[in-house]
Amino acid sequence: MTTFVLVHGAWHGSWAWDRVIPLLAQAGAHVITPALTLDSDVGLHDHVDEVVTAIDTATDRNVILVGHSYAGLVVRQAADRRPERVVHVVLVEGWAGADGVSVAGLAPNWFMTRIRAAAGGGWRIPAPAPALFGITDPGDARWLEQRLRGHPLRSFTEPTLLCGAVDQIPGTGIYCRPQTFPFARFIAEIGYRPFALDGPHDVMLSHPQSVAGILLTLKNENLEA
Repeated sequence: MTTFVLVHGAWHGSWAWDRVIPLLAQAGAHVITPALTLDSDVGLHDHVDEVVTAIDTATDRNVILVGHSYAGLVVRQAADRRPERVVHVVLVEGWAGADGVSVAGLAPNWFMTRIRAAAGGGWRIPAPAPALFGITDPGDARWLEQRLRGHPLRSFTEPTLLCGAVDQIPGTGIYCRPQTFPFARFIAEIGYRPFALDGPHDVMLSHPQSVAGILLTLKNENLEA
């Protein structure tokens, strides 16, 4: 059997996968959606610890580890620590790179300038408007705005610590068109198989069927391997 561990990105919560989970469950998949700590001054490594704990709670031997946006860095480091449990890593519009990278190092200068200005010298980055995530439908925008929370700045600046085990695990990257950040390039640089979807950054909210379809395809491939 296979368990999906779905990890949300910055400013989001485990609710980010609410529209994908039923589609996976209907196909007989097990799903775990850890909630990363956002309400204190924590870093990327703290979030990695939380995801590793989630992996360890899975009763199935095989885990497909999925990270959205910022969590691309988190899931790759978590997989690096549990290569015997993770059979596939999936990035959904995910930040990613080699050992020692961070969102601050991968993002363009203007992005981090705005992020630091929004934090105002503190540890917390206030949640941006839903439009930043490409969500413009009025109903979805209201739904998202009610749930977004501040995010710890340190998690954007703390670099990854990878020993190289994650590079031996197969990986897939989903990137959306039109691109907002170079997620397709990140996917290519780490050698993951690319999937392009037409949709916004929060594609799991706008196109859950498309995301679930790719994940279930990977699940079936894993069962056949």
